[in-house]
Amino acid sequence: MTFDDATLARRSLEIIGDGQAGSGAFVASPTFSQYGYAWLRDGAFVAESLDLIGQLTMSGRFHDWAADVVRRGAAGIERSIVAIRDGQAPDRADFLQCRYAMDGSIVIDDWPAFQSDGPGLWLWSLAHHVRHGGALRPAYLEALDLAARYLAALWATPCSDAWEEFAGHVHTSTQAAILAGLDAAESLAGAASRLPEVAEARDSLRRLLLAPGGGSWTKWVGTSEVDASLLWIAAPYALVDVAHPRFAMTLRRIEEELESADGGVYRYLGDTYYGGGEWLLLTSALARARLRRDAPGDRQRALDGLRWMSRQAGPDGALPEQVAHHALHPERVDGWQEAWGESAQPLLWSHASWLSLRSELQHAGRLPGE
Repeated sequence: MTFDDATLARRSLEIIGDGQAGSGAFVASPTFSQYGYAWLRDGAFVAESLDLIGQLTMSGRFHDWAADVVRRGAAGIERSIVAIRDGQAPDRADFLQCRYAMDGSIVIDDWPAFQSDGPGLWLWSLAHHVRHGGALRPAYLEALDLAARYLAALWATPCSDAWEEFAGHVHTSTQAAILAGLDAAESLAGAASRLPEVAEARDSLRRLLLAPGGGSWTKWVGTSEVDASLLWIAAPYALVDVAHPRFAMTLRRIEEELESADGGVYRYLGDTYYGGGEWLLLTSALARARLRRDAPGDRQRALDGLRWMSRQAGPDGALPEQVAHHALHPERVDGWQEAWGESAQPLLWSHASWLSLRSELQHAGRLPGE
């Protein structure tokens, strides 16, 4: 079912609002069995979208929650920094988790919780919030200092990626999120930006990640495979311009290898999660990259991406995480459904990515009648 833009915008904001707890945390999905938690990664992207549409109170409440989570974990962060410097893995209860209970407490289970992109994304999202008029509270600066020193210590440490897979690698997309976060710490002029170890780590990571070189970026060094999360390097992190040679080649590869004939975007070619369907939030990311490239036809293709996303809405206006209409591995769909039920719907991040893309299309003058 396709909703008109104004109706889906209202519904998206309603779903996001209903999914924000009193603590300020955003639940990943209110109905999916495995997603009843608050992810730093998801919440950072949701907060970005709220900033873009002027909902600073909602995004500010998320930043209050995230800063509190980081500050409450201060002792564990310090122990994690020491462990990494000693060549050891941090204790499961010490490192900054990828997800938390809605009240900010740590969840100890078998989920692959060691993911370094989340704290970087929170810092990046916080700087975005401040640029759009949000307050920079003293508690944020305290948490910023902790998160920046944490990231400076472990930016080269293998961890699970943005899809919570491949824990034995150092992921390009994760390093991009960390660099975006360390740049944000510098831009916010907090204490972290003046710490020598943070500045040294930031500069080292920038030289490594953004060094001139042939070919596209890949999922990690040593593989030839691309991943659609690499789109975030330019859109929205803006670590490089879309014309940067490596990003331009990465974007072309994603268009050629990961965009379906229907217009959705896959995570990577080997994806088997729920059959490896097309993800709405990645369709948004591709459209936002195209708006920045602005080659002939790109603005129309970006609008087509928004329309494709809108068509995936359920009867109640809920947007799913992914759709399996053109799954890469359709034989794997039933197994996931038997284990966990239908794929997540609604996913707050999907609604946020729709709102972010719509906002950028509005500014580009590409929404008919607006």
